[in-house]
Amino acid sequence: MNAMHLPERQSLIERLPAVRGSYEKDANLAPVTWFRVGGPAEVLYSPADTEDLAAFMAGCPADVPLTFIGVASNTLIRDGGIPGVTIKLGRAFGTLSVEGETVYAGAAAPDRRVAATARDHGLAGLEFLTGVPGLIGGALRMNAGAYGREMVDITEWAEVVTRAGEIKRLTLAELGLTYRHSDVAEDWIFTRAALKGTPGDTAAITARMEEISTAREDSQPVKARTGGSTFANPPGHKAWQLVDAVGGRGLKLGGAMVSEKHTNFLINTGDATAADIEALGEEVRRRVREKFDVELRWEIRRVGVALPATAAESKGDVL
Repeated sequence: MNAMHLPERQSLIERLPAVRGSYEKDANLAPVTWFRVGGPAEVLYSPADTEDLAAFMAGCPADVPLTFIGVASNTLIRDGGIPGVTIKLGRAFGTLSVEGETVYAGAAAPDRRVAATARDHGLAGLEFLTGVPGLIGGALRMNAGAYGREMVDITEWAEVVTRAGEIKRLTLAELGLTYRHSDVAEDWIFTRAALKGTPGDTAAITARMEEISTAREDSQPVKARTGGSTFANPPGHKAWQLVDAVGGRGLKLGGAMVSEKHTNFLINTGDATAADIEALGEEVRRRVREKFDVELRWEIRRVGVALPATAAESKGDVL
């Protein structure tokens, strides 16, 4: 009797629409993250341009999960990797131009380069972006801020591609930017924004940018493998002070450590896993909750799936 042959299951790439950009199966993501940890993307998609991205979104099966990453400066990718399609915008989305007092920035434009472009055109108000790691798309997603200003203070509008493949321009009110949050749907992806500056003295703008850079280097572990600010400040509190008050400074779990320089930063000391980093963050949250009855909210975006618990537990106890 002949054995029954079952039809082979389609691979994920075979289910995806044809694109002008590129697909990569089992793409290694750890090297592109600031933490240098995490598992692979089941499929990594790099769009050719906004129209290619819109066509992909419209044709992608509804049951396929989508995850968007930039330079992963404020993102922790779990060790089991990211199922579905991970979308990473490339150079086509990093364009910058200036008209009058407005800087038009692609979502993949580095925040620091946006600040420098504004300076070069004598526009003030965007200097704070010198102190924000990452790209404009991520800055919009979380209403990033530093040194007294946030994206809500400079954004005129932003363009997105929706999960249905529509290209939309959202007003500042429609973006719903509040403290480290936007109301934009998680499955919509930012592609471009208009950012408003004000005429200023180039020398003064340059001095302010240098002041911000120096302050950041003096107070933050910028040369370490870190993921930026870990927790949002709870109302009436500063996250770093709460972490310090529960003995968090220098706390270690496996290869992860709370920065001794700034306690709202977690560090990969060299051999940390994503599980180490996340577990250390959860330990800090537990201590703060128990001592102060305050819930620290992760500012770092955590994506993907964890490996079995035993893989994380083999690293040892919190020290």
